Amino acid sequence: MRLSDVDQLFTPSAVAVFGASDRPGSVGGIVYRNVLSSGFKGPCYAINPKYETVADRPCYKNLAELDKNFELALIATPAETVAGIIDQCGGYGVKAAVVHSAGFAEHGERGAVLQERVVEAARRNRIRLLGPNTLGVMRPIHGLNATFGNEQARRGNVALISQSGAVCAAMLDWSGPREVGFSAVVSLGAAADIDFGDVLDYLALDSHTHCILMYVEGVRNARRFVSGLRAAARIKPVIVVKAGRYPAGSRAAKSHTGAWVGTVDVFRAVMERAGVVQVEELDQLFAAAQVFGAGRRLGGERIAIVTNGGGPGVLAADRAVEQGLMLAQFADETRARLEAALPEYWSHDNPVDVIGDAPPERYRHAVEACVADPNVDGVLAILAPLAEADPSAVAKEVIVAAKTSQKPVLASWMGARRVAEAKLLFAQGRIPHFASPEVAIDALAFLATHHRNQKLLMQSPGPIAHEESPDVEGARLIIEGVMAEGRKTLGIIEAKAILSAFKIPTTQAVLARTPNEALIAAEVLGFPVVMKINSPDLAHKSDVDGVRLNIADAQTVRRAFSEIVERAKRLRPEVRIEGVTVEHMVSTRAARELMIGVLRDSIFGPIITFGAGGTEVEVLQDRALGLPPLNAFIIQTMIRHTRVDRLMGEFQHMPSMNREALARILQRVSEMVCELPEIIEMEINPLIGNDREVTAVDARIRVNYRPPQQTTYGHMAIHPYPIHLIEQVQLPDGTDLTIRPIRPEDAQLEQDFVRGLSEQTKYFRFMQALKELTPEMLVRFTQIDYDREMALIGVVEQEGVEQEGVEVVEVEVGVARYMSRPGEDSCEFAIVVGDEWRARGIGARLMRSLMENARQRGLRVMEGEVLTANTRMLALMKSLGFRVERDKLDPGIKIVSKVL
Repeated sequence: MRLSDVDQLFTPSAVAVFGASDRPGSVGGIVYRNVLSSGFKGPCYAINPKYETVADRPCYKNLAELDKNFELALIATPAETVAGIIDQCGGYGVKAAVVHSAGFAEHGERGAVLQERVVEAARRNRIRLLGPNTLGVMRPIHGLNATFGNEQARRGNVALISQSGAVCAAMLDWSGPREVGFSAVVSLGAAADIDFGDVLDYLALDSHTHCILMYVEGVRNARRFVSGLRAAARIKPVIVVKAGRYPAGSRAAKSHTGAWVGTVDVFRAVMERAGVVQVEELDQLFAAAQVFGAGRRLGGERIAIVTNGGGPGVLAADRAVEQGLMLAQFADETRARLEAALPEYWSHDNPVDVIGDAPPERYRHAVEACVADPNVDGVLAILAPLAEADPSAVAKEVIVAAKTSQKPVLASWMGARRVAEAKLLFAQGRIPHFASPEVAIDALAFLATHHRNQKLLMQSPGPIAHEESPDVEGARLIIEGVMAEGRKTLGIIEAKAILSAFKIPTTQAVLARTPNEALIAAEVLGFPVVMKINSPDLAHKSDVDGVRLNIADAQTVRRAFSEIVERAKRLRPEVRIEGVTVEHMVSTRAARELMIGVLRDSIFGPIITFGAGGTEVEVLQDRALGLPPLNAFIIQTMIRHTRVDRLMGEFQHMPSMNREALARILQRVSEMVCELPEIIEMEINPLIGNDREVTAVDARIRVNYRPPQQTTYGHMAIHPYPIHLIEQVQLPDGTDLTIRPIRPEDAQLEQDFVRGLSEQTKYFRFMQALKELTPEMLVRFTQIDYDREMALIGVVEQEGVEQEGVEVVEVEVGVARYMSRPGEDSCEFAIVVGDEWRARGIGARLMRSLMENARQRGLRVMEGEVLTANTRMLALMKSLGFRVERDKLDPGIKIVSKVL
């Protein structure tokens, strides 16, 4: 089972260029010459009926004349010819194609039709397609430059994925003098087939890639995008710059890529949850390329600054505070080392001012002392080219000092002419260097952000366990009833019923249509009460002064009813008024007004917001965003990101608020938006909290029908753990077996399982010699996107030994998984059962569960590859009704398939 089906885009053994030409400036000619001059070891064929030779090499009129197999097709022909070429390639072993040609969707309706034909041809022939309208792809380690650009990337460990060919060109031009090398460069173009998710899947497991840079304009498939980001970011740093953050830029991005663009806050929240570092400008992307490409990570937020000038040190310190970094407090031993190495009149603090006349050795001693300090996570060395300074000599000493620790050491040699040689030395020594202290601090902040966001990335919310399970079906029936009446906005009583179904504490509301009904409701609920206008057309009751608080007697109830209704009719005569709701008044003792909201982003689905509540919520703009599903860590992070967090503690004789109750409500809101895709907007405001309880006082919910083709949790960017797939079965020999989807925390379980397999079983499963799963493979196998793939493991409980006795532990005995093919209704599967657990029916049981899940996901065909020598597996496949055929290209492999 392949982990990626785009590998031939990066590692083809043979290439053909359609549209190769000797015409000056032609795209096909440039691509052909770039492949020839980049060091590609395999054959590169030119195909163009207009030429006998191109670049003094044979040129073939068509594939029939060439009559040779090749894996990668590079196409630079008119748009209307591309689909036909793709169809021809299907019979010559082509696995991937790069369509450089323009004239597709970016040129209107006719171009969009042509693009659809190309994609259909590619899927028909099982060819993955990059483009159209793409600069191309580079793989320096493979000697491949399949672009029509003028720059050749040097070898390195940084990968670049961009929706803009111009950004690729700029990055390559920038990287030269800084000696930043690339493992891969991919221009997605229109991304009609291969998109971010596909390339991220490949680069996540690519041993040559240590860091991934991305230029994003828009996102089409949020689930693929986010799951690809999360999988890659678990293994290596991913840095993103987002274009189109504001309306004007968004319009430009749509016209350029045809993709929709999310809002600024939502995109930032998604990046944080994905463990990604988001930067704002291309210059910052360049800075990130340097600092992450150097391969060192920041273990915290405490930095030390070493400088030969007070001014640059202060600038760096100010910037550090702005970026949320902390100036480290030196340990006593560090202070002693600095006192011994520096003049008496050094700064005696952080920043460490080594004085303008500092010789190179003084710099080295200062940097070595700082990196050795356990209170320091990273160091910035700054040099102003004063008359006494020798920039190159100091640079050499800093490079030596940096090698004494794995902590990041950055340099800012200010100036130009006098520091040019020093900058070259830093580049050769793999020390990130920047023209100004502020940019250098920004780079350190990127490392700190990566460290923080990794904590969010590692949160994998499982099923939410309540003392009382929510009544999901009851809530759904209420929503269906509202929509059956032609309404999309729930009334206050209906909205509170939904909250109650999910065990969220609310105040009881009674609808009154007359003053007397209001009085009866007040007497039943007990004074004091709150009265609110009830109208499905009013987003905010305060717009018509439609709320009365602390009503304490009967006469006031009837008078308030008339005043509320009459004022609403006068101010908003067009709205429907159904009456007034009466609720018991929540105690305002030690109360804080909060708000929880849900919004539906057009790209990333439901987003949960939390912050200060009340009538000033739109003015205060105090909110934090979270991407569901949430867990306790994510919830606490959201709360800490708000200003209202400080008001929840004890102050002005008010006791601390009940944070646990608030966290429970946020958790339940998370489950609500997971289970009810019909909810497109919700606002609980105010949410009143005190030291004892947190209560939803008012709520507004908007709903809509979910698309009929939408799968379970298909409205979410992150698929929750599919608890409904857990099965408890008993094997024929009486062994109790649990079949469940794999979880991220099963990494050790999976590793132990693979280690325990015999050498033959490992070879049968992975079709290669393998001792154990690499860290990258382990992440890939356990951190899965349940929407596009599934891994079901079979586990049994056994007794394990611990220090104080015996404990029951889970042991994996088998695993079956499938991965769906992009744009198709088929999937590729793999299965393996532990050697000592064979012949107990585990393989058949896992496969039946896997097939049923694939069928429910709408997949029609399940296929796999089995080694001919693996007779046990072939027998299992036949017993399950799979068709077995010989692989036409490899007689040692059987292709097994089944229509589900």
